[in-house]
Amino acid sequence: MDVTGLLPGGSFLITAANPAEVFTPEDFSAEHALTARTLTAFLEAEVDPKTEELESHNFPLVRTLLRKLGQLGFLGVDIPEEYGGCGLDVITSLLVAEHMSRGSFSVSFGAHTVIGTLPIVYFGTEAQKRRYLPRMATGEIIGAYALTEPTAGSDALAARTRAVLGEDGRQYLLTGTKQFVSNAGFADVFVTYAKVDGERFTCFILDRDTDGLVVGAEEHKMGITGSSTASLFLDNARVPVEHVLGEIGEGHRVALNVLNVGRLKLGTGCLGAAKRALRQAVAYAGERHQFGRPIAAFGLIQHKLAEMALRIYLLESLIYRTGGLIHARRRGSESVVDSIEEYAVECSIAKVYGSEAVGFAADELVQIYGGYGFIEDYPAARAYRDARIARIYEGTNEINRLLIPGMLLRRAQRGRLPLLDAVRRASEEALSADLGTPDSGPLAEERHQVEMAKKAALLAAGTATQRHGEGIREHEEILVRIADLAIEVFALESALLRALKARERGLGSDIKMEMARLATHEGLGRIETLCRQLLAASAEGEALRTLMAALRRFLRYAPVDTIRPRRRIAERVLDAGGYVA
Repeated sequence: MDVTGLLPGGSFLITAANPAEVFTPEDFSAEHALTARTLTAFLEAEVDPKTEELESHNFPLVRTLLRKLGQLGFLGVDIPEEYGGCGLDVITSLLVAEHMSRGSFSVSFGAHTVIGTLPIVYFGTEAQKRRYLPRMATGEIIGAYALTEPTAGSDALAARTRAVLGEDGRQYLLTGTKQFVSNAGFADVFVTYAKVDGERFTCFILDRDTDGLVVGAEEHKMGITGSSTASLFLDNARVPVEHVLGEIGEGHRVALNVLNVGRLKLGTGCLGAAKRALRQAVAYAGERHQFGRPIAAFGLIQHKLAEMALRIYLLESLIYRTGGLIHARRRGSESVVDSIEEYAVECSIAKVYGSEAVGFAADELVQIYGGYGFIEDYPAARAYRDARIARIYEGTNEINRLLIPGMLLRRAQRGRLPLLDAVRRASEEALSADLGTPDSGPLAEERHQVEMAKKAALLAAGTATQRHGEGIREHEEILVRIADLAIEVFALESALLRALKARERGLGSDIKMEMARLATHEGLGRIETLCRQLLAASAEGEALRTLMAALRRFLRYAPVDTIRPRRRIAERVLDAGGYVA
């Protein structure tokens, strides 16, 4: 991966990337492949056979399995070696998240290794790291994360939990309630938040045996039923001043950065779950016979399988592209926190796209199973229920869709991303007589179309921003359409770049080319609809007619046959027994 002149986060909207500049799954090293095989073998031998026990709240078993994973090094992937971890690269960390996707157990694993551990890795003092991280790496102690409150969910900074410095100056007294805390039933240490003196939002490390801490009853959930979810009740809970994590009043910095990496890993876990759903769908479609033949032979079933595979390909491409960008910045000696924060937009995209892709895959799995998909004795029902939470935690998809344009605009205003110049150029080019023509070569037409789609998106988003000014924050329906444009562009470009890189290296690119081409032609229609909606909400009369004419010039594309390519993709998936790219 060539990281020369690595571009800042959000640059995909304004810059044409080269295939050599992106990391793809085809770039996995032998060590990456070994990690994936080792973890998969453990899960198939130790976790999958115990699914029913895990789903019945056998928390001692959860802890035993986590300790075994600790012995293999998987709990310490993101913990530096000097604190008992492995200190492995970002790509390995994402691979672990992808292959760990096993419903409830993956929630327990993620709550411990990501949001429970990483705040201490990123923001802990030397003493805090040495006290907690070695034991968290082995699974001797299990972590949890307590941010949400009954009246503060998406608006985390509206937390009511208070922290008051005790008279002796040696401890804070925390009072309040935290809810929806994963691992709460058996965790030993909690990362939590409170407002010092009711004002300064601050992060704390809270031990389970803290005086004044009570763990509530288990919640009865729709899905991920085997994971522990409970509330924490704090009544003057005594927390030593040494357990402040980060700086007083800087808790938002801890929360936001941990959520960024949590969103990327959640999207990656959704990737693994979607692949699993496709394997189950393929297996059942081959076994189930109707009208004298397997239902896998029918066109509508093949359409479903191909669409599942297509969305997985797009998700996989954008996930590892993002991971490669973060990895490259870390190799350039930039801090972990700064590297992740730089690509916060891409992390939110991964969360939104991933959670909706796995939701789609799980829904189609139920449909392919038919009546059996609605019966709890079959795998589709659990997959369906488990997938639903992904659109809610780590920031709802609605919140993440508002964050994407908000972060882009702030970066532009601070000079970190030349977005405003790009909008101005797109407006000028809309009136130009020459918009250029596609280069020669594979996928040249599709690459040109995506670049034109970027200009169309900039034109529409820029028009909306100029029309509403600072008041655009109150027009959420407009902001989410801008977010969806960014999501579409990033996904399509990632798919194209991956296919072209595979072709240049002779790495079995045929199906990747097929999926990239199909995704582009279908994505252009969605992009055009979003642009038309934005322009219609931001202009009228002659101005609107002029903008619509410009949009048509940017988005010139002829309809293509999408039926036969889907059948070819479905055939490859059926031959492989699951996802293949």
